[in-house]
Amino acid sequence: MSTTDSAVPPLGSTAADLLWARDLLISPPSGRRRLVGADLRAALVDLHDFWLAGHAITAGVSGGGIALLAVGALGRKEFVPYSDLDLVLVHDGRDGIAALAEQLWYPLWNAGIELDHSVRTVRQSLNVAGNDLRAALGLLDARLITGDADMAEQLVSSARHAWRMTARGRLGELVDSASSRWARSGEVAQRVEPDLKHGRGGLRDLQLLDSLAVAQFVDRPGGELLADRELLLDVRTELRRVVGRARDVLRAQDGDEVAASLGLADRFELAGKLSSAGRSIAYAVDVAIRTVRAATPRRSMVPGFQRQPVRRPLDAGVVLHGAEVSLARDVDPARDPALLLRLAAAAARANLPIAPATMTRLADRAPELRKPWPKAAREALFSLLTTGSGLVDVVEALDRTGLWGRLFPEWGAVRDLPPRDAVHVWTVDRHLIQTTVQAGRLATTVSRPDLLLLGALLHDIGKGRDTDHSEVGAAIAAQVGERIGLAERDVAILSGMVAHHLLLPHTATRRDVSDPATVHRIVDTLDGNLVLLELLGALTEADSLATGPGVWTDWKAGLVAELVANCRTVLAGSPPPGPEPLTGQQQELAESAAASGKLGVLISGNAPDATVTVVAPDRSGLLARAAGVLALNSLQVHSATLRSHHGIAVDVFGVAPRFGQLPDPALLREQLGRALDGSLPLAAKLLAKEQDYAHTTGERAKPHVLWFDDEATGAIVLELRAADRIGLLYRVATALEECGADVRWARVATPGATAVSSFCLATADRPRIEEHVLSAAR
Repeated sequence: MSTTDSAVPPLGSTAADLLWARDLLISPPSGRRRLVGADLRAALVDLHDFWLAGHAITAGVSGGGIALLAVGALGRKEFVPYSDLDLVLVHDGRDGIAALAEQLWYPLWNAGIELDHSVRTVRQSLNVAGNDLRAALGLLDARLITGDADMAEQLVSSARHAWRMTARGRLGELVDSASSRWARSGEVAQRVEPDLKHGRGGLRDLQLLDSLAVAQFVDRPGGELLADRELLLDVRTELRRVVGRARDVLRAQDGDEVAASLGLADRFELAGKLSSAGRSIAYAVDVAIRTVRAATPRRSMVPGFQRQPVRRPLDAGVVLHGAEVSLARDVDPARDPALLLRLAAAAARANLPIAPATMTRLADRAPELRKPWPKAAREALFSLLTTGSGLVDVVEALDRTGLWGRLFPEWGAVRDLPPRDAVHVWTVDRHLIQTTVQAGRLATTVSRPDLLLLGALLHDIGKGRDTDHSEVGAAIAAQVGERIGLAERDVAILSGMVAHHLLLPHTATRRDVSDPATVHRIVDTLDGNLVLLELLGALTEADSLATGPGVWTDWKAGLVAELVANCRTVLAGSPPPGPEPLTGQQQELAESAAASGKLGVLISGNAPDATVTVVAPDRSGLLARAAGVLALNSLQVHSATLRSHHGIAVDVFGVAPRFGQLPDPALLREQLGRALDGSLPLAAKLLAKEQDYAHTTGERAKPHVLWFDDEATGAIVLELRAADRIGLLYRVATALEECGADVRWARVATPGATAVSSFCLATADRPRIEEHVLSAAR
């Protein structure tokens, strides 16, 4: 290969020269053309082919009886920055092959290049492939670098022939391997941070389709799937360039830079394209696997006789045919408006796919459901929504064929829509389905499970529009409720669920749930509707569970349950019960501190939700220093309630360990004592800890302060919204104490990278406090 007119830079003979040239292609100096996407991959393939061929010839790979082949990414010519090298040295059984192989591999190892290699004869390679699925699939993409072309062709053609002969019998192994990978890596389509290579709908699934095409079970991926492959490869290429190492999970903080490299507006446009590609690939894989299985003859006790799949009724007009759900032969979809939903519910209950031919027939023949839906269709919808985890794949299949959008035209605005905050792990459409699945598990806890499920399905339907999603979602939910034929009072409850689906979690984590002002505000907002209150309590849990790991904690669940219980008490005509009294241990610790004049620390509960009680003679600065010591010990503070007992301050902190372990109470007591007497440089240590654990290097979001006059009895509430930092509560509490503010309690919620900190203040010089708090939060 000549490098005169190539993008490959002039190349020396050492492995270090290969790395230098590779890095020059990935990050060219100023003034040199920067290759992107397919151009960069092609240049990297040319570079490695050229260097490896020269290196192999120098080592003695020449003439007949020996060949160097590339498999994996280099074999497929899909070589992205920092890809491993997968090489096979094939030989005719000659002597001295081990020494020759060492000359090939050692320079690469010594240079730090990741290398997967094998040295085998053709027969040995085929024998290994017969027992090792990964080796068998790798040989399907093998490509000659240099050496005996006839030997290379013999190996590749024999491997492909062997795969065609054995692939049907190895389908179970292939599917099991893919399923394990999907369980580990999640889905490309609905994950906020997708694994481009291993995720369901990723590059490995395209390779799975390629292997089925080599076996002549399906056509080689083309058309839309070719564009999807190119997109995934381009994103993977630019991601690795951006992060400067081998990584295949696209994180949110890298999305904008990757999108800009590919000429897209931002990470949200990129996420939408990736989601669409992932769905197409995953659907193609599902159809391909079902096609192969359907074509596999079923064994019979009678030699030479093949059993035909049995058609077993599942519901009116719906049958199980083999391993797929289908329409009965004599049914006419055009005459049965509820058939589509009845079939979907049957498939979800059985957790089985709908036959592709059935989907096509329904798309062509199923009638539009007119307003109001017939009762049978409405009942079939609620039956579908109760099916649990089976709902996910069925809705995905309906959505892929346009049938879900025919039922809910409003779905288009949230399809493939990435969330705007990092706490969500799913795209908005998948989050709605996951919330419905979670709501199904809570159906027996509410009086109207039908409205709970429908509210779960629609609670975020207002996202993707340039207005408050709860407000616009409530209007959309009312339209949907009227269209499907709900009674007027039920439409009002459904709309109220969507409008207020954040009311309970926001209030519980940002206000004092025992304060009568807080409780009465909730009751008034819901117009005293007990059914709506009950439904919102269940929806809050389902929504949190479907958002991501760690969102629904025992601490949050307890606060929401207490808030709902207090609202029920008020609705029954009684006053709220008031704050929970100090425990016996807390009282004993306070009395001991009063007698000795020394501070005390008590840790109650277990990770991830625990309580730290600090007792000490009341003094200015106690709240801030306690918050600082907790942060220094990697404890994230959710709440702080400041009480007293016999003149001793009793500050109770709800905490969650950032790294899973609770500290020793003696250590907290010692550090707090030093912080109070000034011998512990708390501010400096917190700053150093923040720098050690900083997740971003860019500018922090600008903090904002809001004031609320009617949400605490005899006091006001300051709400600070700012970028989350390890020492944020310490800094803000210090600012409040310096201003002489009397803090009664504090609540801290951290949705993603943002902290919402609420402080109940007995009195306040608002302008001065606001200025100091904003300065501390910057």
